[in-house]
Amino acid sequence: MVIAGFDSQRVPVADGVSLHAAVGGSGDPIVLLHGFPQTHLMWRHVAPELADDHTVICPDLRGYGASDKPADPTGTAYAKRTMAADVVALARALGHERFALAGHDRGALVAFRAGLDHPDAITHLACLDVLPTLDMWDAMHGTGAAVGFHLYLMAQPPGLPEQLIGASPDAFFGHFLDLWAGRPEAIPPDVRAAYLDACRDAVPSIVADYRASAFIDVEHDSADRDAGRVLSMPVAVLQQDWGAALGFDAAALWRSWAPNLHHQTACYGHFMAEEAPAEIARALRDLLAR
Repeated sequence: MVIAGFDSQRVPVADGVSLHAAVGGSGDPIVLLHGFPQTHLMWRHVAPELADDHTVICPDLRGYGASDKPADPTGTAYAKRTMAADVVALARALGHERFALAGHDRGALVAFRAGLDHPDAITHLACLDVLPTLDMWDAMHGTGAAVGFHLYLMAQPPGLPEQLIGASPDAFFGHFLDLWAGRPEAIPPDVRAAYLDACRDAVPSIVADYRASAFIDVEHDSADRDAGRVLSMPVAVLQQDWGAALGFDAAALWRSWAPNLHHQTACYGHFMAEEAPAEIARALRDLLAR
């Protein structure tokens, strides 16, 4: 499947790693990063709208979709620092030293890290339906943490998570597509099948991505918090009202990282770029106008 009007490219970004990306439009660049358990196809409605006056770049993250899936013997191949460097290298390879960046879910964690590590490259930053890694782990406690069982499962040492998930990948990944969608019809059967096909071929790398968020990503984020590093660019965050269920103030958590923040509570499900694409495109345009 392709995004209508976009060209598919394969771009080297690191030693032995190339990303698959859909590229379309012209004008100031914006990179859109997908979440779990999706691919760049999650932007199929938003990207063409933004392409009216922007160059829009929609990659599959390393380890996902049609991008390369390197092994992870040292636990660093899927650090968000590594994945963020991929994104900056991708944009530069396509001729863009500075660009806006938006991410959903896992892609938002990559975008967050890119904003901290590469502030001179990122002009604007949007994060959809996620908390920064440190705040996410702090928020998960008691029985409410059951909603994040997959975070704990994939944090386990290599072997067991891959075996369990690989034994029934469609059931595992399909569970989240079904559970998290506010409007299930927003992910039609052909798109759902494309997501499941992509995940089925990427169990080890997806697990490695999540495992990194329990270890090396925590180290990197903790060091930045201790050093007082913050996101210097305009930041927009849209997310469901998780705080009501888990007992935290999401806007306050984000503001500690992003002084120039616009935080919006969304009234749609997790897959918001597919469930409410017009609203997401409008929010991104509002961010870009700041």
